[in-house]
Amino acid sequence: MSSPFRPQRLAALSLLGLAAFAAHAAELAVGFMPGPYRDAFAKGIAPQLEKKGYQIRYVEFSQGVQPNDAVQRGNIDANIFQHTLYLQATNKSQGFDLVPVVHVPTPPMGLYSQKHSKLADVPDGATVTLPADPVNAARALNILAGLGWVQLKPGVDPISVSERDVVANPKRLKLVPLDAAQAPRSLADADLAAVQGNFAVASGLKLTDALKLEDMTLPYVNVVAVKRGNENAAFARDIAEAYRSAEFQRVFRANPVWAGYRLPDYFTASQ
Repeated sequence: MSSPFRPQRLAALSLLGLAAFAAHAAELAVGFMPGPYRDAFAKGIAPQLEKKGYQIRYVEFSQGVQPNDAVQRGNIDANIFQHTLYLQATNKSQGFDLVPVVHVPTPPMGLYSQKHSKLADVPDGATVTLPADPVNAARALNILAGLGWVQLKPGVDPISVSERDVVANPKRLKLVPLDAAQAPRSLADADLAAVQGNFAVASGLKLTDALKLEDMTLPYVNVVAVKRGNENAAFARDIAEAYRSAEFQRVFRANPVWAGYRLPDYFTASQ
């Protein structure tokens, strides 16, 4: 008896299979700022999503509000560049309605210098650049406060803090706010620069080169953000599942470039 699976039938089945895969495949547009998040996503997350049929489109931005605006407008599906306090601040100031779906490994902010090799060498009256946006200015000022170099108003709101909230400055520091992306360049002129981790990594600075790293707490650990209403969509669940997977943790821990990052709570103890 001849086989019922003739070449014509096999070809038809193959076409049906390709059509089914194409129907399942979906483009997933994800936004990033300069820094390590795209690299970690490409190496540890994208392969898992591609196995599920997603086609990843990477979108790069240069200014902090742009990735959130793109998610809000539906131009991209998700972004990975910010912590929850910054997300809340831009939601409030810009009228966005974005929500976090999962934390991601995050390099801490640090104090860097090209003029001084240790904190003890930093003179009174030193110039210190810090991020101009209030949320990240608070992080920089908290590092300085932890050193005893400044004192902030009690109970200051981290979403609206600025250098004007410094009530004591015993080291007479000159605090200069500037766009966070410009912080690494300011090292040529300033005594110290408070540089966010992503911009430090993007500019070639090593976390181990910082004179002081922040003690990063959970509100400042970065997240994947999506538009409200999409947090339970299949793509958002699949991204979160990929980050929480043992496979991603293996990939992340195996790369020495990512040493020193603040790991999300779902990471298991190092083996």
